Amino acid sequence: MRRNGEIRNMTYKPSIIVDADACPVKEECIACAKTFQLEIVFVASIKNMTHNYPATKWIYVDWDKEAADLYIMNHARREDIVVTSDIGLAASLLGKGVSVISPRGIFYNERNIDSLLWMRHESAKKRRRGVYSKGPKTFTVKDRENFHKILMKKLSNSAGI
Repeated sequence: MRRNGEIRNMTYKPSIIVDADACPVKEECIACAKTFQLEIVFVASIKNMTHNYPATKWIYVDWDKEAADLYIMNHARREDIVVTSDIGLAASLLGKGVSVISPRGIFYNERNIDSLLWMRHESAKKRRRGVYSKGPKTFTVKDRENFHKILMKKLSNSAGI
């Protein structure tokens, strides 16, 4: 914003954006957002509409498999924090300067994203050949606690909060 020829520095408070369709840590996200007085936005498919979180902002998108990802990609801004287990979405967001964390508390970053994408690719190749793994490990209380701890640490270290 300009005033009398000078530029004022406007600080941006990050938002927490949650890829909500299968997110197991919604309550933890809400608690962290309240603690730091941040906006939280849940993005979900219309087929997963819920009324369980009335005091939160929900954006519902089309049924399409990638609709929530596209919405998040188009609306997340630098410094926002996105919660998703989608490695492809995470890779795209990193290029925009968005912080991305998995529901298990793993921060996606430039050091680990390539290997995660490679593992995802290898798993997809195996599935196309008819070889299926057991699937992801069961989500535990420890995973939930780890996510909360990591997100709180990230938010307490973020500039401008």
